[in-house]
Amino acid sequence: METVSPGIWTHLGQRALVWPGKNWPLGATWSPQSTNFAVHAPNATACWLCVFDDEGAETRHQLTERSLGIWHGALPDIAPGTRYGYRVDGPWDPAQGFRFNPHKLLLDPYALATSGTIDPAPALFGYDQDDPTVRDEQDSAPHTGRSVVVDPSFDWEGDAPMRRRWRDTVIYEAHVKGMTKLHDRVPEELRGTYAGLATPAVVDYLHDLGVTAVELLPVQQFFSEPALLQRGTVNYWGYNTIGYFAPHAGYSSSGDRGGQVAEFKHLVKTLHAAGLEVILDVVYNHTAEGGALGPTLSFRGLDDRGFYKRVKPQRDAESGLEIFDDTYWDVTGCGNTVAAGEPQALRLILDSLRYWVTEMHVDGFRFDLMSALTRTGYDIDMNSRLLLAIGQDPVLRHVKLIAEPWDASMDGYLVGRMPPPWVEWNDQYRDEIRDFWRNHTSGIRTVATRLAGSSDLYADDGRSAYNSVNFITAHDGFTLRDLVSYEHKHNEANGEDNRDGTDNNRSWNHGLEGETDDDALVAVRRRQAANMMATLCLSNGVPMITAGDERGRTQGGNNNAYCQDNETSWIDWRPDDAWLDVYEITKLALRLRREHPALRQRHWFEGRPTIRGGPKDLAWLHPSGREMTGDDWYDPELRTVGMFVSGAPLREPGPRGEQLVDTSFMLWFNSGWLPQRVELPENDWVQEGVVVLSTDVNLPVGTRVQAGERIAIGRRTVVVLEA
Repeated sequence: METVSPGIWTHLGQRALVWPGKNWPLGATWSPQSTNFAVHAPNATACWLCVFDDEGAETRHQLTERSLGIWHGALPDIAPGTRYGYRVDGPWDPAQGFRFNPHKLLLDPYALATSGTIDPAPALFGYDQDDPTVRDEQDSAPHTGRSVVVDPSFDWEGDAPMRRRWRDTVIYEAHVKGMTKLHDRVPEELRGTYAGLATPAVVDYLHDLGVTAVELLPVQQFFSEPALLQRGTVNYWGYNTIGYFAPHAGYSSSGDRGGQVAEFKHLVKTLHAAGLEVILDVVYNHTAEGGALGPTLSFRGLDDRGFYKRVKPQRDAESGLEIFDDTYWDVTGCGNTVAAGEPQALRLILDSLRYWVTEMHVDGFRFDLMSALTRTGYDIDMNSRLLLAIGQDPVLRHVKLIAEPWDASMDGYLVGRMPPPWVEWNDQYRDEIRDFWRNHTSGIRTVATRLAGSSDLYADDGRSAYNSVNFITAHDGFTLRDLVSYEHKHNEANGEDNRDGTDNNRSWNHGLEGETDDDALVAVRRRQAANMMATLCLSNGVPMITAGDERGRTQGGNNNAYCQDNETSWIDWRPDDAWLDVYEITKLALRLRREHPALRQRHWFEGRPTIRGGPKDLAWLHPSGREMTGDDWYDPELRTVGMFVSGAPLREPGPRGEQLVDTSFMLWFNSGWLPQRVELPENDWVQEGVVVLSTDVNLPVGTRVQAGERIAIGRRTVVVLEA
């Protein structure tokens, strides 16, 4: 590679228009004196910083300083809000992974804000790899996205991390836009924005419901795929990131010239003040540049070969040397896979995570398709560079870390295998609980394991029940209402001939596909939805609720609404069609969980007393009143089980070593199509109880019962008794 230098002065007293600047930190670092620009492009031969005025006119400044593969320079008199980008030259050799093209304006990977969009015209994306002359053609406007210089100052007013324990955490998975776009008590100009999410109408609702953390679908800057734009849709969910430091500009009520940064910070500060943590759903496994013929937006034009993984190279038969293959290795299903083990990609991920924690004050992250990032070479590795680096990082190891423990490959399913301090989305919980309530289990032994925290997945390596993030639904799949109303997906509106989305819904329409005016059928569906919400909130582990499920949000049977930026995906806040009875059950179950440590224990249940002469900490009861036997667990006809949880005392001590005492609970779950008479066994510890939660209209809250008594549990119901 040719040597780069500032060149030759033409006369004494001359001043360089671009100051040398520094190669760290990466990105645009603003100060009143100057703004430092630094971008990593190790194989480039030339780099220009392009600055745009308010009319869009471009001024190019060649960067002549390069060290450690980083091009850098500083410009005076750059105001916050200034838009910029890079043009980079170098070898054009796609077969070797080099796609440098100075005609492409590139986003700064470390930009703190982004302005503009991308154009849907198909001719403006990618290259014909067999025609190198296309590199010399000027693109008319492949995207209007520009990076933005930001003044990061913000008055946090003493805001600090809450560090809430996992066992005390209840997650609410929400979409920034969908949460408020239809909310009549949010000012119209704020609907669908960070500021709208921070209004009292939303914050008070979340606080009253009883959740403790809001997990936001991707808010790092993303662009929609060209194919979606061409058919008039967008990537609504946002799993197509391109700016890992920038809050998505489309959710800003403050414009896209840096105001989105302060607005997001205000959202975090407001939620923290209400006792709500903020978790970000982050997508580091792939980027919006897609496959090799996708749009060149940033990384591909800076360091394509170093940032994206290629398929395993073949060996030359004669020389024995490995032959580079430019084909992208794709285990994400999105066209590319980020080479997270490479130094610069690893640095970007870690720098980005630390930025959101230290500068934006978020409390944790949920990693999309985490398995794609846990690889050394091509193999899953629990000692991969990224996992080791996060586990040792003094900032990141103390935040909430949630893995979606799978990717699009056959070997990427890692549920139960992530190392500490990671917790995991537990899809086995989802599937078992869905099957239980639709009567598709061959025995309820696995259901009991899920209710008690999934010890089969997490106890063997010393982890706790809170390592399981339990969920019935998520953004991907049916809503809870659709889960009890549809047996088949209805994704025609997505424009993919209903081929997209899973066919393994484990749903039950209760005899009729879709919505109905049959009051009796609707009542059954609402009770089933309430059953699943109560089960979720009272299971050991960390419950995650999908926004709107608690009030009966429907997507009309669409189980893959990723491109539906409309009423299909937005929450309808009107009470007319809301399932408010499900809301009340959810709120009550979360209150019981919050007020009673017996229902959110840190240690595993052991099935033995916590004190000499006392009851077992957990006992499973047959409807006849006796404890479950081995044969009972494998009885395919058994649809009812009782779960006795002792609180007198708890096994764990308090913070000062004191003994903790709570009330005891008897939870009955009946998924059968017939009512079930159950016997409350006589014992030495609990003589009387009261119904504190019930989906059975014949056993309302407040009903008192006695030990030795027989009571009837209605069909398909949950009843919780407190001693």
